[in-house]
Amino acid sequence: MQLRPIDDFFEQQTEPNKSCLLSLRALLLKQDPFITEEWKYKLPSYYFKGKMLCYLWIHKKFNINGVPQPYIGIVDGNKLEDADLVTEKRVRMKILLIDPTDDIPVERIEMLIKNLVLLRG
Repeated sequence: MQLRPIDDFFEQQTEPNKSCLLSLRALLLKQDPFITEEWKYKLPSYYFKGKMLCYLWIHKKFNINGVPQPYIGIVDGNKLEDADLVTEKRVRMKILLIDPTDDIPVERIEMLIKNLVLLRG
């Protein structure tokens, strides 16, 4: 049986990123019953009532001990004030880098998603 592209994306990751990304996936999906997961632009994307909320990816430049860092890409992150969100060269998007070798900041991510859902309302 062939995996869906989105499931294959997670399956192809190496540890510790694989476990980190799978945990982030589950965390995002449990935040609200209206959050859905889709495979868009060749990456796992999360929508709230049909509007893109965020996506998961791995940063090519940022790494910890040689391990590339996963991140949550936040649509309309420019509307959020948060010192840990990185803008880079994006206008509308910001990213939250996640250390795959440490505990996921669950409460922080939950608060961030709640704020994004309020923006998307």
